[in-house]
Amino acid sequence: MQTKYASGLVWFRRDLRIHDNTALNIALQQCERVYCAFLFDTEILEALPRQDRRVEFIRESLVELDGNLSALSNQTHAGLIVLHGRAEEEIPTLVRELGVQAVFAGRDYEPKAIARDHAVAHRLTLSGSSLHLLKDHVIFEEREVLTQMGKPYGVFTPYLRAWLARLLDQPAIETQPPSPYRLAPRPEGYRADVPSLGSIGFESTNLRALKIPTGESGAQALLADFATRMGRYEETRNFPAIKGPSYLSVHLRFGTVSIRQLVNLAQPRHIQGDQGATTWLAELVWRDFYAQILANFPHVVTGSYKPEYDAIAWEEGPLAEKLFDAWRNGATGYPVVDAAMVQLNQTGYMHNRLRMVAGSFLVKHLGIDWRWGERVFACLLNDFDLSSNNGGWQWVSSSGCDAQPYFRIFNPVSQSERFDAQGRFIRRYLPQLAKLGPKTIHAPWLAKPLELAAAGFTPGVDYPLPIVDHAQARSRTLLRYGVVKKQT
Repeated sequence: MQTKYASGLVWFRRDLRIHDNTALNIALQQCERVYCAFLFDTEILEALPRQDRRVEFIRESLVELDGNLSALSNQTHAGLIVLHGRAEEEIPTLVRELGVQAVFAGRDYEPKAIARDHAVAHRLTLSGSSLHLLKDHVIFEEREVLTQMGKPYGVFTPYLRAWLARLLDQPAIETQPPSPYRLAPRPEGYRADVPSLGSIGFESTNLRALKIPTGESGAQALLADFATRMGRYEETRNFPAIKGPSYLSVHLRFGTVSIRQLVNLAQPRHIQGDQGATTWLAELVWRDFYAQILANFPHVVTGSYKPEYDAIAWEEGPLAEKLFDAWRNGATGYPVVDAAMVQLNQTGYMHNRLRMVAGSFLVKHLGIDWRWGERVFACLLNDFDLSSNNGGWQWVSSSGCDAQPYFRIFNPVSQSERFDAQGRFIRRYLPQLAKLGPKTIHAPWLAKPLELAAAGFTPGVDYPLPIVDHAQARSRTLLRYGVVKKQT
């Protein structure tokens, strides 16, 4: 096969794997020599706390990626070049020093990433090289799935139907590196090992203690396990105390697994009528849906998808700050909400059902702007992805595309009773409630004195009393959202 370039660079970003990696595959097809690099971007890192599980997850995954690239090439000194600095400076400098004509990378749809890539592309053009951005993070991007009127979808169900129909016509094809021998040895000045956390200004977290698997091997282990449970996904996915989810979200976020591999696993089972596979496949499609919302409606980054919802007057001032702190720290007096927030703070993970419950509570019980909650999740979630996080928060606040109606307000007690009936999840993260029975653990303040005495539990002392009454909060929310009703 005749190549287009003598030398190319694969810039790994959200695709930390060698299997079915579009940028790597295309580079190996089009270049005689291929170098591989990852950048710890200080523009991103400077905004993070010094202990961040995501940075440690990336670092551990890079160690495996470096080894996999070396093994794939079967050449001494082949592997990953790891940089630390600003992309606009480091990538063009590396390209110049390596004598590279083309840089290949997976396309990123976030506004800051788009601006970064424009700046890098401009610098590369000035030096006679080029940046090639390729679809890898999603199945269908931007304007690939449109309505019959040629417009982006704003409602999920018709988007899902169109997405599935297009998938039948255009399967999600996985590819393998065609010419791994083209992976070039790193020049002498770039043969350093993947840097330690400390060398880039970070500290170790509890990532290992939590036994969160990293790298491509970790993703494949999780996928192999989930493949045996996929058929039960519809039955188990809403119960946080049950092993129902795939737990692959952080791997999708950083690309240690290919979205095409997941879709190719689920689609045949969906076609055969497997309800678990159908539901899980739909969850993967939600991810594409929110990504195309971000790409086509970038105003959602700072405002509501439905502009009329920006007229809502949210709570502000010292009381709002106090309520927000109680929510953020798991001290609202509603066990299922607090257990979810404690889980998030301790592990960086929150079950999807609980993301809806906790998010709805902040917005519709406490009357606090959904953007406050969005920022907390962005800081703490291991799997934080701007499009999905933003879409989820706008869903619970009823301000987004295809969101729940504003008058639908989750009752945290009934949600707890329904999805954690025995209180197993609550007891795990709120051990102070461990001795309460399954009928009282969901609303301890309603327990009878004898029950409380038997458990040695005092409401308001051992655990906070509710900071808001559900019925009163519901009434206030309906009034708050009245401004939207008047405009529709």
